Amino acid sequence: MTQAVTVRRDGDSFQARMFWLKATGLLDPAGPIAKVGFESGPGGFDDIWVEYDPPILDQEGKPLRREHIQCKWHVTPDSYGYMQVADPEFINANARSLLQRALAAQRGYASEGEGARFQLVTNWRINREDPLRKLVNERSHTLRVDMLYAGATDRSAMGQVRKFWREHLGIDEADLRFLARTLAFSETGDSLEALRERLDLHFRLAGLRRVPLGESAFIYDDVVFQWAAQGRLEFTRGNFRGQCEKEGLIGEAGEGRPRIYGVKSFEHATDRLEDRCTKVLNLVPNFAERQIRPDADWRLDLYPALKTFLLDAAKEGERLRLVLDAHLTLSFAAGSVLNIKSGRMIELEQRTLGKRIWAPDDLPADPAWPQWVFSEETLDSGGEDIVVAVGLTHDVAPAVRAYVSANLPAASRFLAVQLSTGPGARSVMCGRHAFDLAEALTGQIKAIREASGRGGRVHLFMAAPGAFSFFLGQRQTAIGPLTLYEYDFEGNRGGSYQPSLSLPAKS
Repeated sequence: MTQAVTVRRDGDSFQARMFWLKATGLLDPAGPIAKVGFESGPGGFDDIWVEYDPPILDQEGKPLRREHIQCKWHVTPDSYGYMQVADPEFINANARSLLQRALAAQRGYASEGEGARFQLVTNWRINREDPLRKLVNERSHTLRVDMLYAGATDRSAMGQVRKFWREHLGIDEADLRFLARTLAFSETGDSLEALRERLDLHFRLAGLRRVPLGESAFIYDDVVFQWAAQGRLEFTRGNFRGQCEKEGLIGEAGEGRPRIYGVKSFEHATDRLEDRCTKVLNLVPNFAERQIRPDADWRLDLYPALKTFLLDAAKEGERLRLVLDAHLTLSFAAGSVLNIKSGRMIELEQRTLGKRIWAPDDLPADPAWPQWVFSEETLDSGGEDIVVAVGLTHDVAPAVRAYVSANLPAASRFLAVQLSTGPGARSVMCGRHAFDLAEALTGQIKAIREASGRGGRVHLFMAAPGAFSFFLGQRQTAIGPLTLYEYDFEGNRGGSYQPSLSLPAKS
């Protein structure tokens, strides 16, 4: 009995914390969130809904006005696939499956497949062997509709998915396409405690009373269910602050809260930057998955927009906090704009097995931290360029060598760098460690230049935390002319590297 109560309470806590992640946006008068609902809306997707005014952009750059979120928390780990979402037992229902409920909601709120999204948020994973795994867009967690319809017949892998869903729902291909465009499947790796830590940042920004993380009781888990019991199910920019004041949830006035600036070229479906940042530069429409669109350009479009945004942000104070949900090219470019001579101390939100704030002064330097291991090679090319392969999170040297051999005939030196402990998600300890590593790598590149007496270009390939890329970018002037590269993770352009931005950028 005790276990059953714990499971139910954990599920309620998960739903409540997902609600507060959205609802705090109502306290930002300049933000896009206009309404948030709890335990109301279309059946099956009634846990949470969000209305945006002005609309945000969906996965295809079209206006998205509403999101309807169904939360499912499980105590034990497991996985699911395309068949399970058509099984009522998957959502502990007797009659209608998640897909059937989504279809009813889509017909009511997005009859043409646009304007609304119906999202499952759960801590269960999509089975890696299931076709649904390939269909989910990692940037938006929506379905890749074109991939779903890639197979022309029902015998193809995706054709089997379409056939199974069509027959389960009793609809034709056109109706299924409308539905598929509105679906999203999000996996959250955050524990309940990690969600609470995320909320602490949101509450600080929004001016809500913060609950010390050491306290067992968390009033925010209970109060929203108390509101629901009283029939208070919808909240707006106009009434939400008053509701919070009645419960004693309004904290300090907020002048001391940090101003947070976000830059995104991809998006975490359960952590939209507009919900918690002072200002956001949205570059997502310039990309299809991780690839830059043919009508966008790193130098002509992205870099000027990034530079203007960051220089305006730098006018707000001497210490800034940045959230860079962006390609490493953009993180490096951001550092080159706010370089070490900018007179600004930059804090960076780093997503490395959780979310932490990294800054050059966050911890005292520790000689026990892993240090660089440099491996230099001379390439028989007669050229002047230097190739640098940075493998902090994983070893990129073999893939970079293959690319250099085929594409960079002017490269004369190859510098592979890893830490003494090897690559890994936790190889960099903190902001100070990343800052010091960037300084040491810059010194090594300068030493190679001086020893050779050559002034060629640096070709920089990285697998590294975004914060490290930013700190290295702050030293771009000392490194000299360089070209950055992005890896083709989706395999749309040969599954190798592609040049992105060259710095310094020409007018």
